[in-house]
Amino acid sequence: MSRRPQTELAVLGALSTGSMTGYEVRAAITEILGDFWHESFGQIYPALNALEQAGAIARSTPGRTSGSRFEITPAGTVLLRERLAEPHHATPPRNGLLLRLFFGTQLPPGRSRELLEAEIERAEVALARFAAIRADMDTEPPGAEHDYRALTLAYGEHHARAHLAWATEALRALPDRD
Repeated sequence: MSRRPQTELAVLGALSTGSMTGYEVRAAITEILGDFWHESFGQIYPALNALEQAGAIARSTPGRTSGSRFEITPAGTVLLRERLAEPHHATPPRNGLLLRLFFGTQLPPGRSRELLEAEIERAEVALARFAAIRADMDTEPPGAEHDYRALTLAYGEHHARAHLAWATEALRALPDRD
């Protein structure tokens, strides 16, 4: 699946929770999905226009795209469900840390260590954030929505623990020059 349908899927998913402006769609994606999904305004506004032209969303208040509120239509709900049911195609990751470490012999002495220490800190911050989210979720009533959110939270927790373990191990394995 190309980038545009993925962006449209994220936008439809956000709008399935209620009417929003383009700015609110981006904020919802960043706040709720930000640990595993990112969209820029440059991706969201063209997706809003394309989805509106396709009849998947409608403006609930007329005006410019940036000030309008959008809501998902019944056709948009059908499209959302169809796209969610499509096979997932993993995209190759782009990891700036690994790119730098791969060419680590070109880094100044000590820089690899600094990069790994920063990665350890990011993982620890993420784990603390996930613990707070889990504590909030534990106060919610059980149900299907809670269960699916818990699955994605567990992914984030596992991912952060794996990053923490890897970065700690990599820090110990650095050559003496670092």
